[in-house]
Amino acid sequence: MTQLPNCPQCQSEFTYEDGESYVCPECGHEWAKQANTDAGEAAKVVTDAYGNVLQDGDSVTVIKDLKVKGSSAVVKVGTKVRNIRLVDGDHDIDCKIDGIGVMGLKSEFVKKA
Repeated sequence: MTQLPNCPQCQSEFTYEDGESYVCPECGHEWAKQANTDAGEAAKVVTDAYGNVLQDGDSVTVIKDLKVKGSSAVVKVGTKVRNIRLVDGDHDIDCKIDGIGVMGLKSEFVKKA
């Protein structure tokens, strides 16, 4: 007999197969079989405004004037940012900009240099 996965909501071990999904009889939760196998393989790909794939350590250039929240400073168009770090969240990029300091940028406002 094959080992079925525990329920992701209530951790019950009494799950069963129903066509292309698993069902938990205790809490009624249903989930697809494919989601269980592909969950670890999906990696987030971050792209710049032109569709180029970004990676940690890349250099990017700002393509739009960006106001710095909580300050009167502005990151001007053409500002080059070196050694970016990709993160999860609302802002995809953590970086340090000369003259401004550490900040987060959205990948839609940069292009790969």
